[in-house]
Amino acid sequence: MLFLPGLEIYPGKRKVFRDRQEIQLTVKEYEILLLLTANTGHVLTYSQIYEKVWGDFPSGNENNTIGFHICNLREKLYQAAPNAPFTIRSVREVGYCFEIQAEK
Repeated sequence: MLFLPGLEIYPGKRKVFRDRQEIQLTVKEYEILLLLTANTGHVLTYSQIYEKVWGDFPSGNENNTIGFHICNLREKLYQAAPNAPFTIRSVREVGYCFEIQAEK
């Protein structure tokens, strides 16, 4: 089980919770979230994400595919936790990074 500020992730069960409420994610959304949170603070390239989540080599159109899933993932996470202390930051032309904001 992974505990992050605002989230509980259960890798064996493929479930994500916010305040004991399950956040319904697709398989790809869940796998992307798990990959990003396992690499918190590090930028993962589109190619790295595609290879790990889809298990295939990038063919050139992976940016749109990944962007689509990230958009849906962000919407679901932020809807469940609008004031959560984390974000999925886009690094233009490179990839994405899961970041936890420092407490103020």
